[in-house]
Amino acid sequence: TPAESELIAKARANYPLKTCLVSDEPLGSMGEAVAYVHREAGKPDRVVFICCEGCIDDLKANPAKFLKKVDDAAKPAPKKAKKA
Repeated sequence: TPAESELIAKARANYPLKTCLVSDEPLGSMGEAVAYVHREAGKPDRVVFICCEGCIDDLKANPAKFLKKVDDAAKPAPKKAKKA
């Protein structure tokens, strides 16, 4: 759908990872990265990128584990406290 392709384009521009969520292989290492729209009741749709269609089943089996990787990567790095 047009709305979904806009969602994917926007996500691609701001995506914090350069590797597949599931395999940790570099995105694009197996052809163009596959965009996957994760839908969860009561939450906004989320677009993630994986290296190939084969990783979709793993992602669907444990979405929370993999979505956490994106969330962690999107957070600013914590500032290290200076030791006195």
